[in-house]
Amino acid sequence: MAQRSVPPSNLSLLGLVRHMAETERVWFRQVIAGQDAPAHYPDKTEFDGAVADPAMVEEAWAVWRSEVSFAERFVNEAPDLGITGKNDTSLREVLIHMIEEYARHNGHADFLRERIDGRVGQ
Repeated sequence: MAQRSVPPSNLSLLGLVRHMAETERVWFRQVIAGQDAPAHYPDKTEFDGAVADPAMVEEAWAVWRSEVSFAERFVNEAPDLGITGKNDTSLREVLIHMIEEYARHNGHADFLRERIDGRVGQ
């Protein structure tokens, strides 16, 4: 059984991949593109439902890649970063928010790695 970051935390690397797929979906599909895109992991199961199963890992990466691909296409086709979606949120604001999200969760991933291999400051 894989260890979690600090018991009883449900934080895991697979959960982070699934969470970032959801984050991409919400911000790019729902907020900025205005789509009615249902959750991939309903009821916030991206962390609680993440188990060390190869099929689940493969599916999580496929979902994340699909959401990133949508975001990349949307940004490439946007006339400028000033376009707005729900609540007058601009594409620029979404991109800045996504940088913050990835930075924060990369830090979480590093804590998980440290817990697994014991190396610090590398």
